[in-house]
Amino acid sequence: MRTAPLLQIGFTVIAAIGVYSFVTSARDGERRRVCTPVCALRPDYANDNRLAPDFELPGIDGKTHKLSDYRGKVVVLNFWTKTCKPCLEEMPSLADFAKILRDKYPKIELITVSTDESTTDARNTLLALLQSDPPFTTLVDSESAIVGDKYGTKLYPETWFIDPEGVIRGRFDGPRDWAEALPLEFAQSLLAPMKCEIAFEQRQPSGPHSDLCAEIPLAN
Repeated sequence: MRTAPLLQIGFTVIAAIGVYSFVTSARDGERRRVCTPVCALRPDYANDNRLAPDFELPGIDGKTHKLSDYRGKVVVLNFWTKTCKPCLEEMPSLADFAKILRDKYPKIELITVSTDESTTDARNTLLALLQSDPPFTTLVDSESAIVGDKYGTKLYPETWFIDPEGVIRGRFDGPRDWAEALPLEFAQSLLAPMKCEIAFEQRQPSGPHSDLCAEIPLAN
């Protein structure tokens, strides 16, 4: 008479273990998915505990833009100046990245900030480089009050990834090929419900699950 209840309990325990294993496996898979891009890119800084300083600057489109106007989107924020050769060299790949975002990823916005003399100066530089108006929003911080003072940038180019809540999630010092797949994957990962808990300082990972980065090859 007791066999049936015992079997029922046994089946319940086995089912619970199966569900737990499935949920754990799914969570581990999602963690790997959202952390793979940051592990491969090895940012100079990554975390989720700093709000990006808000600012308001004139754009080459004749309008004034505030960073907080883009809340709800991932913002890729690039700082540059026309006297920085690596900045100019990476600009075509930024333009290619922006075209991909514009056509397919409305929740990700690419904004560049120039520290040159005027909006006219910045626009002319981009026109000469790209042979057309840039496919991204360009703002001008001629006094470097935002780029230098608020963000502490000293060497260019510098690129920040900011999540939809306005939190700084990554900083990359120096030029990159932004038209590759990984920067897009990193930006997309910041839209995911699960946050990658791996932090970076001077390109070294730390925090929970940082050992995952040892399994992921570096981007070229």
